[in-house]
Amino acid sequence: IVARSKEAKALGIGMGEPWFLVRQRLRQAQQQGQGPGAEAVIALSSNYALYADMSTRVMRILGRFSPHQEVYSIDESFLDLRGLPEPAAVIGQRIRERVLRWTGLPVCVGLGPTKTLAKLANHLAKQDPRWNAVCDLQALSEDEREALLATVPVGKVWGVGSRLARRLQALGLETALDLSRAPQALIRQQTSVVLARTALELRGKVCLALEEIAPAKQQIRCPRSFGALVTEQAELIEALAQFTSRAAEKLRAQQTLASALAVELTRRPQHAGLLPETRCQVVALPESSADTRLLVAAARRGLQRLLPSARTDQPYTKAGIILLGLTPASQVPSDLFAESLESARGQALMATLDQINQRFGRGTLTLGSINRAPRWRRREAHRSARYTTRWDELPVAVADG
Repeated sequence: IVARSKEAKALGIGMGEPWFLVRQRLRQAQQQGQGPGAEAVIALSSNYALYADMSTRVMRILGRFSPHQEVYSIDESFLDLRGLPEPAAVIGQRIRERVLRWTGLPVCVGLGPTKTLAKLANHLAKQDPRWNAVCDLQALSEDEREALLATVPVGKVWGVGSRLARRLQALGLETALDLSRAPQALIRQQTSVVLARTALELRGKVCLALEEIAPAKQQIRCPRSFGALVTEQAELIEALAQFTSRAAEKLRAQQTLASALAVELTRRPQHAGLLPETRCQVVALPESSADTRLLVAAARRGLQRLLPSARTDQPYTKAGIILLGLTPASQVPSDLFAESLESARGQALMATLDQINQRFGRGTLTLGSINRAPRWRRREAHRSARYTTRWDELPVAVADG
């Protein structure tokens, strides 16, 4: 379970629980007359193609409301509304209405003088129906704003995780208001400069600027769980080739090169009650590259070091690729002793590969070592349709004349 509705939370369904255990528990509760059965809960498999496309649509809609936008994550965006003719709260309601009308997705809007306060306002907009999904902290007096901050646990502040929250609570900082009032020297000494900036932002002082151009990732990960247990080295090679191919696409998209690659394998524990065991092998590349062929060859070498034999009796449940040592392609010095002609051909080949896949769909052209229908492919028995990215899964509208 990676996402839950309010109704699912009310039924006691926990984050990270295996679905089959939740289903069994619900059935038992129904048989004992203690609640609804599994049929009352709608469980959906992950649908990344749909998520990515809907995210792109929402971000484009949000970009219409301000010339300055930071796409923070797949479902979050910051907008700079300063200097616009309409009041911020009015714009917030228009954002909510337009996103809902054009995509069918409900959103909440948080308004504040800093990014941290805007995040906090968004949290309040979700929690308290009185805000009508748009919380404007700028419209409040200082006393009213502080009263609200006093109701927010410090662990709900942007950037404060559960471990850091416990440290702050040990210092007597229980709420967002406590953190905002804490001496800067104390925060810097006991935690970090980053949290000190967060505290200043809670006071309304801008410390975090809008990042309109997303910085390049420092590493690229592509882990996947298997839909069936894997014991054959050949199947692991197929899987790693597919994962590496996807990671290489991302690497080229941000115009960077990798200098090393890590292979991760996770296997099922031998005894009940033990955690899965993950093993990792890092492979250095002879020279920084974004060529899928070279990266797949490195992944194969890493796998052979982790698993020399063709078969193992310990089943693997997950594998992954991590591209490391990323450097902008423009900053990597050329090798005078390298085959410059072969390198240019490789770059042209990868560019052609990406162009074709972008035009006709991911996976149109792949390496020969990639199996299009592997046995280990992730199960998607409950996946909803990819309504916006597949012609054969478009929704059908029927008009009653």
